Amino acid sequence: MNNETNPPVWKRAEIESPCINICVVHPKERICTGCFRTIEEISRWSKMPNEERAEIMTDLPTRASRLKQRRGGRSARLKSSK
Repeated sequence: MNNETNPPVWKRAEIESPCINICVVHPKERICTGCFRTIEEISRWSKMPNEERAEIMTDLPTRASRLKQRRGGRSARLKSSK
């Protein structure tokens, strides 16, 4: 349909979830590898005030580096099987 004939969709003035639908919790860090939120933050997100959401959103980029360390993958398995 044409946007000129349809009014814009109403949206609430709130900070949207950073979820990118890659919902895997890192076993050691206990944060989602997709959005970097904790399980507690994810479960409370819809009830949080915007101020708390903004604080979390500001902190998320610093959490990404916590997941950069590789655990070894295939090469670690090959070394341990020898």
